[in-house]
Amino acid sequence: MTKSCIWYVSKYVVPASKSTIGGRGYMIMRELAKTGHKCLIFTSDSSEYSSVPNLKSNYKEETTDGLSLWWIKTLKYSGARSFRRILSWLHFEWRLFLMPKSALPKPNVIIVSSLSICTILNGLLLRSKYGCKLIFEVRDIWPLTLTEEGGYSKYNPFIIGLGVLEKIGYKYSDKIVGTMPNLGAHVAKILGYEVPVSCIPMGLDTAQAGDVIPLPQEYQEKYLSDKYFLVVHAGAIGITNALDAFLLCAESCADNPKIKFVIVGDGYLKAEYQERYKHLDNLIFAPKVPRKMVQSVLKKCDLLYFSVPNSEVWEYGQSLNKVIDYMLSGKPIVASYTGYKSMINESQCGSFVPVNDAAALRNEIFRYFRLLVKEREEIGLRGRKWLLCNRNYKTLASNYSRIIFTDKC
Repeated sequence: MTKSCIWYVSKYVVPASKSTIGGRGYMIMRELAKTGHKCLIFTSDSSEYSSVPNLKSNYKEETTDGLSLWWIKTLKYSGARSFRRILSWLHFEWRLFLMPKSALPKPNVIIVSSLSICTILNGLLLRSKYGCKLIFEVRDIWPLTLTEEGGYSKYNPFIIGLGVLEKIGYKYSDKIVGTMPNLGAHVAKILGYEVPVSCIPMGLDTAQAGDVIPLPQEYQEKYLSDKYFLVVHAGAIGITNALDAFLLCAESCADNPKIKFVIVGDGYLKAEYQERYKHLDNLIFAPKVPRKMVQSVLKKCDLLYFSVPNSEVWEYGQSLNKVIDYMLSGKPIVASYTGYKSMINESQCGSFVPVNDAAALRNEIFRYFRLLVKEREEIGLRGRKWLLCNRNYKTLASNYSRIIFTDKC
């Protein structure tokens, strides 16, 4: 028997099987549907990172995993900083506003999830129309991310406009949910007073966790030899990955023949780093591997490295997919991170050093290097166990359900 009808609106949400990103909302709605709720998802066909249908009409319904998934045909774009991206946001909102809805089941709850933050306007209109509960879900703190890491001035008219939308969302939604654990501090800063804010972080699809492709032997021998203590960063190579401390640390450890620093991935700064540090024999740049091969790479490593820039954004916490991948591998983690701490400290699967402090990072790496293999294994496995228990989507959906259907967050 159906309990309630939930509408989930997010321009970039897609089934996890169609993308390496954007699957969180889908997975949560899938789990809620299993418990008897009627769940509808409204998304677009404009994600550049996903496999989306080729729409011949403006709207297309797809029934999958007990969900009603509505695709909305929206302006395409390429590049995160493209002006067409903003136009695509507005186009999605316009198409969602005009979408015929009379035949759809009436919602008891509407969740609008950033990005795009513009969706809060449709959320408010739909709440007024249906008299339902509105939840504002924040997966990226905009416009703060743009001013802190995108180089935009806080006086830019576009940034000011996004700030107005953000404040409207915080002030007029029935509930606020964030993927970051300390979002409440940011909301209080914006509003000037405290309101209840809940956290439903990024999670793990345990069914897909076991879908792993083995690592080719030649790749392992060339880049991940078990003859060395391997300190590895796996992921993109760009300014937001803040790899300078890692590279300087590798340079300071050049006299230790037993430790190798490995960067697995690709990005616009890769060639520059390769040229700048080509004199280092202990620094290896390994090619990017398919998503399903990432766990095979991580399991060959001794210590995993995670870093972010020194930014106000991180004062409100994180639940990044990279950290989830790292913890799933059962390997210890050292993080150059001075923001609000979570996950790694909660599970005691690693440690933190200050951002941009290569000396502190070096000391921490040597601490792990001196541990017995069994001791490092115990540290890493704590993270995997904690992750499987606390961040599976069945648990997250249950937590979300309590937020949705109780009067207090």
